Amino acid sequence: MFKTIRGLILREVKYKEADRIITVLTDDMGKLSAKARGALRKGSKLSAATQSLVFSELTMFENRGKWSVNEGSTLEEFKGLRGSLSALALASYIAECTEALTGEETPEPQILQLALNCLFALSNEMYPEEHIKAAFELRLMCLAGYEPDLSACSVCGGHETSEMYFLPSEGRICCSECRKKLSGSFFAVGDAALDAMRYILTAEPKRLLAFALPEAARKELYRAAEAYLTAQTERRFSTLDYWKKVK
Repeated sequence: MFKTIRGLILREVKYKEADRIITVLTDDMGKLSAKARGALRKGSKLSAATQSLVFSELTMFENRGKWSVNEGSTLEEFKGLRGSLSALALASYIAECTEALTGEETPEPQILQLALNCLFALSNEMYPEEHIKAAFELRLMCLAGYEPDLSACSVCGGHETSEMYFLPSEGRICCSECRKKLSGSFFAVGDAALDAMRYILTAEPKRLLAFALPEAARKELYRAAEAYLTAQTERRFSTLDYWKKVK
């Protein structure tokens, strides 16, 4: 069976001498793996379309539950990523998170669009890397079914102070008074940072990154978003460690 799909190449692995095994998040079939025969040979027509962090149109062939790539062309190469080591590292983190939080052959069009929008913004230097990263982390968790409850203090139900506290392991906030009754790790978030977090969860996809924060609030947002993703997924991301190293 032949099928033409559009998808983002999340990962590529060398197979034998000249082949690639790719992981691609498609627009209508979710995440799948496929073999690209001869993609590593010089002059291969599949080379550009099957490399990591490229959005491509691929003609796939399925045989006994396994997919192979017959033809391919690039739709968006995000060329700006290749000119910055830190941008490329952050893009790899976006791809690793996307792969970790999507299922095999389960359509995730909103997550695909999120990844593409953030990679485009990163490639074109539209916002600071930390800004893109935080918005991606929080929105990804929301789309993957881990939306935090930021509506009000989770203990007293409504007491909102100028500085609230975010609990990454539980995905909820509490006020300064109720914090004294709880244990665990907390991250202080002022009004501006909390408003930004709420905005990220509900903003229109094309307006997701369109917010501004003073420096102190940006740091609060960055810490809270990263802590939430890592706490909820209960894993380390090697690409995150590498981005921090090169950043």
